[in-house]
Amino acid sequence: MKIAQYYHKDQIRLGLIDDDFLIPTDFQGGMIDCIKNGNSLKPEDSPIPLGSIQFAPAVSNPPKIIAIGLNYLDHIEESRGEAPKNPLVFAKFSSSLIGHNEHITWDTGLTTKVDFEAELAVVIGKTAYNCPENETMEKIFGYTCANDVTARDLQFGDGQWVRGKSLDTFCPLGPWIVSSDDIHDPHSLDIKCYLNGQIMQESNTSVMIFKLPRLISFLSKNFTLLPGDIILTGTPHGVGSARNPAIYMKDGDEIVVEIEGIGRLANICKTL
Repeated sequence: MKIAQYYHKDQIRLGLIDDDFLIPTDFQGGMIDCIKNGNSLKPEDSPIPLGSIQFAPAVSNPPKIIAIGLNYLDHIEESRGEAPKNPLVFAKFSSSLIGHNEHITWDTGLTTKVDFEAELAVVIGKTAYNCPENETMEKIFGYTCANDVTARDLQFGDGQWVRGKSLDTFCPLGPWIVSSDDIHDPHSLDIKCYLNGQIMQESNTSVMIFKLPRLISFLSKNFTLLPGDIILTGTPHGVGSARNPAIYMKDGDEIVVEIEGIGRLANICKTL
């Protein structure tokens, strides 16, 4: 099942995705309400072509956005780093969330080195605390595409990552959530990133160092995971800052994250 949040008369509604159409549902509330209540979604109206939909982020106002750094060996090698012994955890602010087809924006007086990072995002469906690895997968509600947009000059200049990762619009998420029962193996999905149609990142989630059971168990032993929490699981090689010369996003660029079995998350860049 694919579930999307979309805007209808300035309100967020939920719809079911069926091929190139969205089917509005009768559910009153957002994605987190749906996750918490476990309500079945019933079609309410005629299908709407996806091209007519204004998508919201796949999840709005999550309790937490937890991100994992250096979780692909190929990305560690291009970054000239060392593989961490435990997951490297940081946070992104919920105010950074945007949806499919919304603009990634930034002030060029603040940053001029804005990079892309294609990532598989996990959406937590059940509360997890001190969760053993063999019980973690049942805590997952579903999966979606994410772009961990990063201001590299702020990230490297600050010496910590939160500001450079959390500027407004720096967490595109969507276009929808695919329920966990529709993804047979989240550790065997092709993941790609395109900049203006050119492939920049191309890998597979099998390359992740810390797989989902390890990640979720580790996180839950440090803080409680809540329904609606988002976990960004790391990015593979090919980021702009690791290239020679470096390639950063600029005004008018289109950036697309594509994950097998989930979909394509597209956004246009706009400088202020």
